[in-house]
Amino acid sequence: MESETSSLLQSLQTYFGLLFFSITISFSLFSLSLFLLRLKLWCNCDVCRCYLTSSWSSEFDNLCDWYTHLLRKSPSRTIHIHVLGNTVTANPDNVEYMLKTRFENYPKGKPFSVILGDLLGRGIFNVDGDSWKFQRKMASLELGSLSIRSYVFEIATTEIQCGLLPLLSSAAGKEDGVLDLQDVFRKFAFDNICRFSFGIDPGCLELSLTMSEFAVAFDQASRLSAERAMTSSPWIWKIKRLLNLGTEKKLKNAIKLINVLAEEVITQRRKMGFATRQDLLSRFMGTINDEKYLRDIVISFLVAGRDTVASALTSFFLVLAKHPEVSKAIRDESDRVMGPSQALPTYEQMREMPYLQAALHESMRLYPAVQFDSKFAQEDDILPDGTFVRRGTRVTYHPYAMGRMEQAWGPDSLEFKPERWLRNGVFYPESPFKYPVFQAGLRVCLGKEMALVSMKIVALSLLRRFDFETATTNLAPRFAPGLTATVAGGLPVRVRERTSPHHHC
Repeated sequence: MESETSSLLQSLQTYFGLLFFSITISFSLFSLSLFLLRLKLWCNCDVCRCYLTSSWSSEFDNLCDWYTHLLRKSPSRTIHIHVLGNTVTANPDNVEYMLKTRFENYPKGKPFSVILGDLLGRGIFNVDGDSWKFQRKMASLELGSLSIRSYVFEIATTEIQCGLLPLLSSAAGKEDGVLDLQDVFRKFAFDNICRFSFGIDPGCLELSLTMSEFAVAFDQASRLSAERAMTSSPWIWKIKRLLNLGTEKKLKNAIKLINVLAEEVITQRRKMGFATRQDLLSRFMGTINDEKYLRDIVISFLVAGRDTVASALTSFFLVLAKHPEVSKAIRDESDRVMGPSQALPTYEQMREMPYLQAALHESMRLYPAVQFDSKFAQEDDILPDGTFVRRGTRVTYHPYAMGRMEQAWGPDSLEFKPERWLRNGVFYPESPFKYPVFQAGLRVCLGKEMALVSMKIVALSLLRRFDFETATTNLAPRFAPGLTATVAGGLPVRVRERTSPHHHC
């Protein structure tokens, strides 16, 4: 009798489970159908049709190039993609208005926080209000200190001498050895951020998987999270997440791996003690007891520190492959400041190299690490160029396109010319609203100086020591979807030693 009752209960549970599942699916599909029907009736313009069918890809290698084309054609340098409910701008006046003048009206917004929530949680790049203010204040205590640049310089120097140079020297000794520079830069940036932000040598982490497996998980999570933002309706990915299907299942598995890494970083920091330490993680651990919140903070800094620096360096060396005269000019400048035999520069010497600074800024003008950034309008508004923005609209400023606007940079805006940043041999920065590569206004990147110091010393140490020959014929990059610009297929190069080794580890 008992077994019959148990069997009946199981049958009822299965029945109601299937009934609930069927109702959920039916409702979701009905909502999706209504949305798509409304969409079709609402907008059938060329731009929306082009986006939905991906027909832009027959003419452009990258979505960001198509957006640039549309923005260059627009008199106001602002467009609206109706199917996404997205106003996109490359107008510096609008950028200043969003990021500074009316900052409170343009938060990251709940829709975007939901899209990136599974990966970034409540980390600094995915929150607004008090949570953002708290994390920013804690981070600025560390990143704003006067000694920080020399500390970054010291860490980067060690990583270059003990990791980067020996690795490239080893590759240079092989006849047909091809190395993916993008991969190399990611490993360097990861080691750097672990030492700087967490006070931990990645080699001491007790992990069940290799670092390359975690790197794949990071790339996959970044790509799949970004793809959520590109769907014409959030219902599509939400239903897939509910049913644990396809890309959402892959995203869930990738995030599981990333969580393992974040938890191990926190565990190691605890073992080593954090009460007397000044690194970023120790500061947060002294204030926060919520493990999930700590995990979100760790992942946010890993994503920011690893992906952006690696992206900027990859683009820089890709550009240099097309402009050997720029590599020569950087080497000549460094020889004048350092002499031909010194292996690595001092921090003071790097400040005497305006051409290097100009070349890096020019590379990031054309290939910013973060190609676009979105906010959501809290209330109805009118942008400085006259564009009406309805409440709840996603408003995106597009640094990739902004670097290619003739109105801002002149008729040679598509050319790589470091000289545009120099006046009488002195480096002159541009307005951050014209050049929002490091964001601008109240959310300007706290790690800007740290990133620039790391990139300069890497670029100098590699260019003075090695020659690089790209192992691909196509130097026009195709970008994989992601939160930061990632070159699809990486940057395969052959490495040749120029000078005798000088590294000491």
